[in-house]
Amino acid sequence: MFEKSMTTDHDDPSVTCWDLTTKTTRPCRIIVEEPLSIRVEGRPYAVVMRTPGQELDHVAGFCLGEGLVDKPAEIGTLGFCDAVDTNVVTVALDEKRREKIAALIDRRHFISQTSCGICSKEIVADLVQHIDPITDDTVVDGRKAADMLENLKQHQPLHRLTRASHASVLCDPDFSVLSKGEDVGRHNALDKAIGHLFRQNRLDRARVLLLSSRTSYELIQKAGRAQIPIVLSVSRPTTLAATLARQLNMTLACLGWPRGLLIFSGSRRIRL
Repeated sequence: MFEKSMTTDHDDPSVTCWDLTTKTTRPCRIIVEEPLSIRVEGRPYAVVMRTPGQELDHVAGFCLGEGLVDKPAEIGTLGFCDAVDTNVVTVALDEKRREKIAALIDRRHFISQTSCGICSKEIVADLVQHIDPITDDTVVDGRKAADMLENLKQHQPLHRLTRASHASVLCDPDFSVLSKGEDVGRHNALDKAIGHLFRQNRLDRARVLLLSSRTSYELIQKAGRAQIPIVLSVSRPTTLAATLARQLNMTLACLGWPRGLLIFSGSRRIRL
């Protein structure tokens, strides 16, 4: 099945560049952002803004993160509504799973789309009810973890071109890269990385998640659904993310300044 490549606009616009001394006009590559419509069981479920590419991986990861499926086999069909239009992906679930989550499909405003009217404690309590705590006891090398974060941009080809994308990289305990996703949206990048392994039935090999962005609670939610025990980010997490990581028995750390790591939970999994 055809999937659109992650690409920047072919028509590079001209921009004004000022280096504090001179002003010039030159072409500048900018990252593409388009809506992706996700239809579940024939009905619109969500529209997300994303960078084109890995659409089927993106939607598979999205479905896992939303709780629509727990296993790849529960996805009956996954494809584009039109062979030419890759901005609309439709998902059909197998019969047993469809019956089990009928209320969730109807609800359409799962916790990941919550905007207001709910406090942080309620968000954490709700998420913990839907996500199994992490039991994996993988231990990774702290120096290698810091090195991987400091060199994360080598896994970001779009960022090298545009300086406008986020990346998520999934690794095994030795930091061998298993999959990666890059997108204008950090949530989309993670869905792509998770979805790639999920579709191949290899998600259980992932033990470490590297994030180019700050860690918000939504990213911890997605990592928890994928049962990834160690989350490492370039920037510091939010307070809600750190709270949820502790509740899920997850290791959460970021780059320290001027070097090393700041570990917010699960320090036993990082060998220093």
